[in-house]
Amino acid sequence: MSIELIVLDVDGTMTDSRITYSEMGDEIKSFNVKDGLAIASWKKLGKQVAIITGRSSTIVARRAKELGIEYFYQGVHNKKEILESLLAKLHLTMENVAAIGDDLNDLQMLKSAKISFVPQDASAYVDQMATVVLRKKGGDGAVREMIEYLIKKEGLEAKYLALWE
Repeated sequence: MSIELIVLDVDGTMTDSRITYSEMGDEIKSFNVKDGLAIASWKKLGKQVAIITGRSSTIVARRAKELGIEYFYQGVHNKKEILESLLAKLHLTMENVAAIGDDLNDLQMLKSAKISFVPQDASAYVDQMATVVLRKKGGDGAVREMIEYLIKKEGLEAKYLALWE
């Protein structure tokens, strides 16, 4: 079975896990543009992307919209439960899922996915059960590294590169 859906945590995977507040109380996060290009490319290959995150943030909602991520869930306590609900909606199984997370609140979701990824700076407890520990840190291209790993594993390199020729 092929991977049809990638599930992304946000803080610590799409970002470096820092949350900065301005004097006015505005929240500031930084996203890696290379991750964004890889996400857009994955979608162009006809694959699905979901964000399931424990925190709620207008910044993350904006990033999801920019990337055209249709399946976006914030303020989630039980990520595995949300993922199971999404799979039913998409008529997929965990065999079709690759997920990335970095901390304890991602553990059950990562254990359930066919392939699980963690950034190099993830919690040691999450590292122990991951299929792949990435070389990149969260917010520093870890999501792109995950997607390119999947592109190779799924035999999609020619199609992936053709998107940009």
